[in-house]
Parts: sequence; structure tokens; C-alpha cells
Amino acid sequence: DKKGNKRETETGVELTYGLTGDWSAGIELPYTFRKDGSEDSKGFGDVRLFTKYRFWRHDTLGAQETAAVLVKVKLDTGDENKTPPIGTGSTDAILGLTYGYESRKWYRWASIRYRRNGENDDRLRRGDKVLADLVGGIRLSPTGYLEPDTVWLLELNGEYGKRAELRGSNLPDTGGTELFLSPGIFWTKRNFAVKAGVQVPVFSDLHGSQDNTDYRARLILEWHL
Repeated sequence: DKKGNKRETETGVELTYGLTGDWSAGIELPYTFRKDGSEDSKGFGDVRLFTKYRFWRHDTLGAQETAAVLVKVKLDTGDENKTPPIGTGSTDAILGLTYGYESRKWYRWASIRYRRNGENDDRLRRGDKVLADLVGGIRLSPTGYLEPDTVWLLELNGEYGKRAELRGSNLPDTGGTELFLSPGIFWTKRNFAVKAGVQVPVFSDLHGSQDNTDYRARLILEWHL
């Protein structure tokens, strides 16, 4: 994630357990590298706990539609005393709703999430955020289960953030709206998957004087046991 002279790279492990066929829970354990101008820091970041429940599923010949609700809690476990700080110094929560359609050729997903940010020891509370995603995908060449499979994706990601507050007063150079166009790939072979994508900003309306996001990139290696 690069924004002006700030850059953040995170390496992490995510463990997810299927409690039932429709309900899963897990934990994310991040290790973060941060750079702000000439200052660098690294360390274990804020641990995240999450759960997701699929409350609706509709199967048809060669296709499946689903809807789910998710909850994630980010704990205050990072070292905020480093420069730049690792972690936010607050406990935050995310509540979201997702929809998905998967067929032999076409994919489409949508989600909306609300992030409620807590207050740190200095009584700074980063602005709450609304995040929305629309995703379309295509499998150009249908394959069998034992063969490698590739789905190409294109996402539209939107973020709206409220202004941050310090001791109850709004901070002018915080919050605003950003839109991203994000090409990606979803490659699988049986129970192993590679997910990768790049977020490219296409619109920005940030409050006050703020650096626009330059880009964000993500690579995920996933193994189902």
C-alpha cells in the first residue's frame, strides 16, 4: 500500500475453521513493515478475529448463489510507540453483508461493510468507514476438477471515510471518498488457490490536504485442508 511518501507492507497468516458448512471463524496474524519518509519500523501488527455465516444458498444446474453476514474485530495488539507506529492503538469492528454468484463461466460478487473505529489512549478516533465492492469475473475456458482453473476478475471498490476526531473535535485533513478499479486473478488447482490483484485509484475526493493513494496490491496463497 503506497500513499505519497508513506508505504506499508504486511505479511500475515490467516487461519479459518469451518464450524459448520455455512459458518466459519478465524484469526489473522499480521507482521507489518511501515515507511514514512525517512523513518522505518516493523513488528507484529493488530490481531484480527472474524466470523462469517452464510444464511442463504440457492443451487441451480451449474451455478450457485449465496448471501452471508460477516463480523471482524481488530484488537489493539500492535506497537503504537514505534515510529511510524505499528497498529492504531484502538479496537475496531467491521460488520458486513455479502452476495455471490458462481457458475461454470460467470462470477459476480457484491459486498458492503461498515467499519467502526475505536479511540486510542490519546483520545484520537479515526473516522468510521463505509466500504462497497462490485466484482465481475469470467472463466474463459471451463476445466475439470483435477485440472488447473483460472478466473479473471475486475472489481470496483469504493471507500467513504468520516473525519477523524481528537478529543471530540473534527480534524480537517481526514476522511473523504476514494474509488478504485482493480483487475485480478483467481487461480486454483483442487484445494490450493492463488488470489492476486492491484487496486488503481480512479477517483479521489479527500477532505483538506491529504495524499491520494498511489496503489495497493495483494497476493494470497490459500490451502484448504
